[in-house]
Amino acid sequence: MRAKLEVLALVLGFIGLFGTIAITAMPMWRVSAFIGANLIVMEELWEGLWMNCYIQADIKMQCKAYDSLLILPSELQAARGLMCVSIVLVVISLFITGCGTKKSNCCNDNIKSKNITLAFGGGLYLLSFLTTLIPVSWVGHTVISNFYNPTVVDSRKRELGAALFIGWATSGVLLITGIILLFSYCKRRSKEEEPYADAYLMGSRDIKKEGSVYLEKTSSSFHGHQEYV
Repeated sequence: MRAKLEVLALVLGFIGLFGTIAITAMPMWRVSAFIGANLIVMEELWEGLWMNCYIQADIKMQCKAYDSLLILPSELQAARGLMCVSIVLVVISLFITGCGTKKSNCCNDNIKSKNITLAFGGGLYLLSFLTTLIPVSWVGHTVISNFYNPTVVDSRKRELGAALFIGWATSGVLLITGIILLFSYCKRRSKEEEPYADAYLMGSRDIKKEGSVYLEKTSSSFHGHQEYV
């Protein structure tokens, strides 16, 4: 059962890696909101971490990379850095988790080392969950706040892009992966301590037997007399 959980964690880890790469590269973090005076539906604007794209009515898309990082709002600047950190963390987590699985040949089949490796991989997954959830939620909060802010003109208002929804789903996958690995580590640790507990109990029993006083059972003279009669 534990081996199946570890395989499931590896599969979810790869899904999390593909998800973090996808949402980092996607330009659909913020999209045009067609409200009020901004009713020009022939052209749609996508804003991402690295570029913005204009989608025209005849399904032509033109994308342009940002000229400078400083022209981006603070939430997108932070999101760019945190998402790059998330990708690195997930890659390292996958490598460490692969080394800590029960069927791997790493660590020279040292169970204790594999357990520590597995726990470290689970902790990195939880850290990547935070570095993914924070920028996605920050950008989403900013988009919603500006949308309902009456001081912001309609042409500057945006809606939640598809990258944000994929980001929330990916952060959930990373969280589940970390929990599975830590749960597997706890199960392994309990199994690792069982032989030591059994050995301690057996040793305590032996000590008790060595220190005990055994009285040899001898037959009484009356019993011998009855047998003679």
